[in-house]
Amino acid sequence: MIDSRFRVTLNDYWGIPETLDATPRSSDGQLLFLMEMISKMKNSDSSAHGSRIASVHNGSSLFTGDAGSGESNIRRHIIENDLLEAIIQLPNNLFYNTGITTYIWLLSNRKAHPRKGKVQLIDASQLYRKLRKNLGNKNCEFAPEHIREIVDTYLALATQERQTNVSGIAAQVFDNSDFGYYKVNIERPDRRKAQFSLERIEVLRFDKALSQPMQWIYQQWGDAVYQPRFLDEHEKAILAWCKDNELALNAKNRAKVLSLDTWRKQLNLIQSAQTLMTAIGTDESSDYNRFKESVEQTLKAQNLKLTASDNNAILTAVSWYDETAEKVIAQKLKLSGDKLDQMLHHLDCRESELPDFGYYPTDKKGEYLTYESNSDLRDSESVPLKDNIHRYFLAEVKPHVDEAWINLDSTKNSRGFNLFIYRRFIPNINSCPAKT
Repeated sequence: MIDSRFRVTLNDYWGIPETLDATPRSSDGQLLFLMEMISKMKNSDSSAHGSRIASVHNGSSLFTGDAGSGESNIRRHIIENDLLEAIIQLPNNLFYNTGITTYIWLLSNRKAHPRKGKVQLIDASQLYRKLRKNLGNKNCEFAPEHIREIVDTYLALATQERQTNVSGIAAQVFDNSDFGYYKVNIERPDRRKAQFSLERIEVLRFDKALSQPMQWIYQQWGDAVYQPRFLDEHEKAILAWCKDNELALNAKNRAKVLSLDTWRKQLNLIQSAQTLMTAIGTDESSDYNRFKESVEQTLKAQNLKLTASDNNAILTAVSWYDETAEKVIAQKLKLSGDKLDQMLHHLDCRESELPDFGYYPTDKKGEYLTYESNSDLRDSESVPLKDNIHRYFLAEVKPHVDEAWINLDSTKNSRGFNLFIYRRFIPNINSCPAKT
């Protein structure tokens, strides 16, 4: 169970509070230490001055982790609770054992009124004096006047530009929301062709998760694998091959690949597919919807009972994406009256704008189609909090991909905060670890 210090309550896209993890990846614990310090802050109601934190970080704390990640949730918690006062970029090679770019984060739970809802970014990377002799990586330091200039800039909540080719300080002040964004998925319809063939249905002989060892076993012994006790007799040879080919099977998969039931189940799947092929034929279809309907009708006519997963396995094996094929229909919906009003309220749009959110009207009044999305064509957009997702979609996505739509439900836990704005303010941010 995660310590309460590293759990935060944040609102989702629709304003519903959720308790989320606030733990960064195990390879970088900087923000974990920051959350520990935040948990020790004195409550501003019980302390006249509250608490202030100064913490030194490298660049990864600024932007590592995408929306919904532990790192982003930590930054979001800090900024939405208006704890971050300023971030100060320090000169490179300021510390003895590192030459990377470093930053001081200043946090307070009792901000002065002019600082409320604001974050000040200060670039002091060009403000230093050289040492006469290097100390490891350390080759520079702050002079007293440099420290005074940084402090004065911070206290004044100043915004100032650095003069060209002159060593000095630069600073800007931003709204908290400038650092936030919504990450929303943009979907495109799946278009599939389908055709039965012996070659395509042959892949059904092997469990998808165990295809590599099962293929080797079948190549070695063919239909003999369906004989009782055959797999038990060849267990050592099979496991030795898996070890030689660096296939680490867990106990469950080891038992599965050596089970006659597994092989017979896949054989029954092939036989069902062969029955369907005999009835439907081997013509190529550009309309997966009609092809799927033919499969369902044939299953009923032949009295073949397949589980939903087995049925999907057959259809997946004999179909493929093709941009010239028809769109694959997910479902038909009836949207009218209160149900339509609820949908429009949920999406915050007009009825004519429903196609932008994946609901396409048919010729029948109140009937809408939704299409299966193709995960390989899925894209995501980072929309600034100050912008509107629908406006952004119409301006930045729709003109380039007309059949795309917004998956608004994907924004549920996808409000993120990072300090990419530093890229426009302090070019040296590019020397930090890349965003992951």
